[in-house]
Amino acid sequence: MTNQTSVTEFHLLGFSDIRELQILHFLVFLIVYVAALMGNFLIIVLVTLDHHLHSPMYFFLKNMSFLDLCYISATVPKSMVNAIMHRHSISFHGCFLQLFFFIMFGTAELALLTGMAYDRYLAICSPLRYRTVMNNRACVQMAAGSWLSGALYSVLHVGNSFSLPFCGPNFVHQFFCDIPPLLQLSCSDTQPNKVHNIVLALCYGFICSIFIFVSYIHIFNTVVRIPSAEGRYRAFSTCLPHLIVVSLFVGTGFFMYMKPNSRAPSTQDMLVPVLYAIVPPVLNPIIYSLRNKEIKAALRKVKRQGWNMATYFQ
Repeated sequence: MTNQTSVTEFHLLGFSDIRELQILHFLVFLIVYVAALMGNFLIIVLVTLDHHLHSPMYFFLKNMSFLDLCYISATVPKSMVNAIMHRHSISFHGCFLQLFFFIMFGTAELALLTGMAYDRYLAICSPLRYRTVMNNRACVQMAAGSWLSGALYSVLHVGNSFSLPFCGPNFVHQFFCDIPPLLQLSCSDTQPNKVHNIVLALCYGFICSIFIFVSYIHIFNTVVRIPSAEGRYRAFSTCLPHLIVVSLFVGTGFFMYMKPNSRAPSTQDMLVPVLYAIVPPVLNPIIYSLRNKEIKAALRKVKRQGWNMATYFQ
């Protein structure tokens, strides 16, 4: 029997060992992280404070903003600390927890996006049933189901990957713990685990994606029959951003997890995870609020109230 030593920590190699580039890495991630925090926190505050936004669509948007905060916080802060402190290590259990929360929040967001597609389908295609079906209880159940399904999926996915023995080397060619580079480090046959993960990802992702795109096919068929140009514009303005978010989130994730593993990590292997791990939490507040009249009206209202309070206490 060969002598095998269990891995107790991993080394996240990140983007570069050059000190100047590590500082640049820290600064870029800091700006992106602060932007994501501010944008998503602003949506949560606006939807909570403005009673005009207490509708199912904005309930889901607020939940997605909270998920985005958790999702980006699972990976970016650790990467920034490693870059500025000029270190790469993460403990075995730390890697497990980072990957667990990353996948849980990501899959929960995909389930929530599915619920948002159903909400838009009912609002546009069956407006007379909308208030009855999308009541407060149904919204809470759909949000809770998103969280629970994400947690269950993460347990199955991460548990299957970390059931493998890791005997060294322990260099992860990524800026966070992700499954594709981790599986390359196992000292046993990973093919059954890869098949297990692919089947899980296909089942979960395929069901959500099909449901979303079928919903939007019905939505677009209904929208093109709306007589007024303003009505068509309003419907498209609330649906197209959602579809863009889903396509970016699902497309890049599937590309990275389904592509064959290469022995030598490439620049593509480092950059593609940025598109599904960092970009969506930053873009979501911009996409959903930049051209949203209700959100902008709520922001102006909060600014006006804040200015009045500041003037009062002077």
